[in-house]
Amino acid sequence: MDLSQINYAAVVVAALSAFVIGGIWYSPMLFAKGWMAENGFTEESLKGGNMAMIFGGSFVLSLIMSFNLAAFLAGPADLVWGITAGALAGIGWVSFSIGITYLFERKSMKLFLINAGYHAVTFMVMGAILGVWK
Repeated sequence: MDLSQINYAAVVVAALSAFVIGGIWYSPMLFAKGWMAENGFTEESLKGGNMAMIFGGSFVLSLIMSFNLAAFLAGPADLVWGITAGALAGIGWVSFSIGITYLFERKSMKLFLINAGYHAVTFMVMGAILGVWK
């Protein structure tokens, strides 16, 4: 693979888009209450985490995911192929992998739809960014 075909600025922006989407997705505007209830979290319990590790680790993992998707899109790509590739990765790999884990962990369909939906949308937006910004 020729890594010179990857737009690294687009990779960073696509990774940052995961934070923007996550901030909206898991906010009170959308799914915060359902996500918290399905996980047994309270406002107080969420304050106890190591935020630097959670957000820093999440950004590093988002960068790796974005780079990986950019490698798939290396070469001729556009908006439609970027969104399609993002949907294939976000739904076909990530969401269904989460689904398998959730089946064995006996987690709810509601939690699956919230978390898998986030990843599907995130990968589609990442794909759009990477597909257009060549």
